[in-house]
Amino acid sequence: MARYTCSFTLSIPFERLQPLQIELLQECGLDVVYYTSDYIMAREVPGNVPFSRLVVVEILIDKSTATETETRMNMVIKNDELPLQLDNHCRQIFTYIKQAVEDCRHWHLIESFAG
Repeated sequence: MARYTCSFTLSIPFERLQPLQIELLQECGLDVVYYTSDYIMAREVPGNVPFSRLVVVEILIDKSTATETETRMNMVIKNDELPLQLDNHCRQIFTYIKQAVEDCRHWHLIESFAG
């Protein structure tokens, strides 16, 4: 199973991040299947890649450390594909979504690190 993680610290209030993050995921071509105030799950729309390569994105917004100006979130992007190649489908989607979060005009990126 391919799995890539990233954490972000963003300059945005907690209550504004979730709706903007849902919008961003939809703009990236993902279908948001479940969300709460601090969790979002989205998946790649079937049709372009084999079923085992479909990507699932999970975002956890850390409301326990959120302030009026900063919010941390963790993102996990995964699929059932074995990561036999460095530039596999899951990695490509991870890079694309990570870049979209970093470049989003709705917030200021304070910190980002991938694990």
